[in-house]
Amino acid sequence: MKIKKITINLFKICCLTFYTSTIVLADGFGPIPISLKNAPVPEVPGLLDGPDPVIVDKEAAIILGKALFWDMNVGSDGVACATCHFHAGADRRTKNQLSPTGRDGLLPTEFSIGKDGTLRGPNTTLSKSDFPFFDTDNPATDTGAVIYNSNDVVSSAGTYGGNFHRVNWFHGTNDNCDRSADPVFHVGAIGTRKVEPRNTPTVINAVFNFRNFWDGRANNIFNGSSPWGDRDPDAGVWVLQPGGTVSKARMRLINSSLASQSVSPPLDNFEMACENRTFADLGQKLLFRMPLEHQAVHWNDSVLGGLAFSSEGQLKKGLNTRYLQLVMDAFNPKYWSYPRRGPFGAPSGNGLAYSQAEANFAMFFGLALQMYQSTLVSDDSPFDRSAIDEHGTPVDLSESAQRGMEIFREAHCALCHIGPNFSSAAVVTNGILQKINPHAFGNESFRISSTDVVTLLAVNGGHMFQDVGFNGTGVTPDENDPGLGGTDPFGNPLSFSDQYMQLIAGNDEAVVDPYVEDVRPCDMDFPIAMDIDTPHQFKFTRADGIQPQKQDTVDCFHPHGAFIPTEETAQAELEKPDRKRFLSAATGSFKVPTLRNIELTGPYMHNGGMATLEQTIEFYTRGGNFEVDAKEFAKVFTQPELRDPQHLKDLLNFLKSLTDERVRYEREPFDHPELFVPHGHTGDNHIIKATSSLSESLAADEILVIPAVGAEGSAEPLQPFEYYLD
Repeated sequence: MKIKKITINLFKICCLTFYTSTIVLADGFGPIPISLKNAPVPEVPGLLDGPDPVIVDKEAAIILGKALFWDMNVGSDGVACATCHFHAGADRRTKNQLSPTGRDGLLPTEFSIGKDGTLRGPNTTLSKSDFPFFDTDNPATDTGAVIYNSNDVVSSAGTYGGNFHRVNWFHGTNDNCDRSADPVFHVGAIGTRKVEPRNTPTVINAVFNFRNFWDGRANNIFNGSSPWGDRDPDAGVWVLQPGGTVSKARMRLINSSLASQSVSPPLDNFEMACENRTFADLGQKLLFRMPLEHQAVHWNDSVLGGLAFSSEGQLKKGLNTRYLQLVMDAFNPKYWSYPRRGPFGAPSGNGLAYSQAEANFAMFFGLALQMYQSTLVSDDSPFDRSAIDEHGTPVDLSESAQRGMEIFREAHCALCHIGPNFSSAAVVTNGILQKINPHAFGNESFRISSTDVVTLLAVNGGHMFQDVGFNGTGVTPDENDPGLGGTDPFGNPLSFSDQYMQLIAGNDEAVVDPYVEDVRPCDMDFPIAMDIDTPHQFKFTRADGIQPQKQDTVDCFHPHGAFIPTEETAQAELEKPDRKRFLSAATGSFKVPTLRNIELTGPYMHNGGMATLEQTIEFYTRGGNFEVDAKEFAKVFTQPELRDPQHLKDLLNFLKSLTDERVRYEREPFDHPELFVPHGHTGDNHIIKATSSLSESLAADEILVIPAVGAEGSAEPLQPFEYYLD
């Protein structure tokens, strides 16, 4: 289904309601930042509308989603989804937060030596002096000599892991698992909680992302049971038929990457679960329980307060309902009302057969979390509240912040951090707004195409196809983490660009994501081919063999770019080992994160290797750390002007104007129940001083208590990551 078809109804609405004040002339370089207020959230046809919607009660689904997101019973050993997303939607923990390398990297799983010369590892407590993870003797220039480089990643501690046996139906947080010290995550002979290999991004405003996770593996299409969309041949949900039987059917909900993302961590043996636990097992564990039974819920919680046992001045644990009741209230009965067990399988070890509700628990979980997280829209920062003049300048910001916005544009930051969510990953929303407010996406000096899922860019490795919303900036070398260059469990590339090259070459069977087939070459930032006779080093021409694109050419970004190589030409090009065109920039590329609330969501980058905004700006000032093929030299390059102290101050003030005070003070909709967060273990990275009640082979947790907060928020503001470092 085309992006244009997905968004056409939203476009009609937004033409009438969005941005009634028009920017006459966006001076300066390229795209101009715009407010998120009233920005269109991508629609999910069939979820809440139509004759037979999946969700029949939106509010009940949001209640279910918030309870599940914060409930520590979801994990095999007390880890909630919120454990890694409790601080402005991200994770600010500082102990036992190191992983020895990136995801699917080629480097040894060995922890780095710290800047102080000591070996870091599990249960290390991070300090300010540990950052940044890449450092030179002149870090604001590209001429400094490297004095430190660590392959470690700052991420989030999750589960101890273990081999799953069974859940406890009615009591207890922990699953029954065989647990022992992990080969990598241990201090001496005592196991610690494992740590994810990528930094935790914020969930706030994640509803705008076309795909989620740093590598985009959370598919835009939710299939009801896994993160993989149409790629998963075994995906589906159990549906009650009119005749009273049940059968498994495919589910296909577009613009549901949040649901695809949500069903991954609860089964991941680094994040939340023992190995081989299923969602049906999790359904057996939770459906007959009281939500949040071990956690206090504020009496004035903006979503859960009406079901809380708490009263004003007296906080109590749990909600006055059961998870099964919330499922029944929220979802179409055809997904839960079959009265018998049996057709849906049973746990290993011959446990009680699953019910339909248990068998469909992945669908309930994913969509409920998507509904809740869709409410976490941060659109009320000082930048959003400011009036703008005819040039798009937010006149209510300080003069310093206004200058900072111009520096942001002149430094090419807005070429990636584009649109109202300050991210090119908001493909659908940006595609709609590019038609309504084209100045937000460029002017006569420079324009960015934001209407499709694949583009063509000039990067270090040549002219390379790139998935829109992803970029390579050279934070880490490719061998540390391939990012978007990875594959799914079925052997398919995560990247749309890799699929698109195969499509042009006539290998239709290699296309596993439907959006790829509708990519229009004329909407790319650079043309693939030119209708000329002369050969070209980077473009295909008549001398190579070209043909017109198959799609229409209405409102093309590049009207003269409506040509592609013939299938024979494309296939021959793919077979050339040292080519400089018809290449993919997927390897080493990562999703472009939002900059909203960036003041509060450190550490930064996919490896968490920068503790402060100053260190992050310094990275861009020197033009990055490594010269990877996917690095786009028009976006990441040496910028001497950012060394000016006043310019740095102005840019920081602009970035801080993107902080929503509701997020800083955890006000509605960012309020939450109580949470007990594992924050390292008793002892340090040399010795463990106490063992866990789960097993004497595991380290005892130290606990960070996050108090329940109601709709009015907290009196204590959230602080930047560096505030919590020693």
